[in-house]
Amino acid sequence: MSKGTVKFFNDSKGFGFITKKGSNTEHFVHISGLINEIRENDEVELDLTDEKKGLNVKVIS
Repeated sequence: MSKGTVKFFNDSKGFGFITKKGSNTEHFVHISGLINEIRENDEVELDLTDEKKGLNVKVIS
């Protein structure tokens, strides 16, 4: 598990970006990868998995 901060999330379009803690790496997140609602500057826990189409990001808290 990794931790990060929500940099941006657009509710109407269903996507955003999360910056992984300890790096400047931004990860795309789709609404389908969310358990709860997120907002800018929220601290979240991430489950990052490498898949055929690239890195899959799920926000677990």
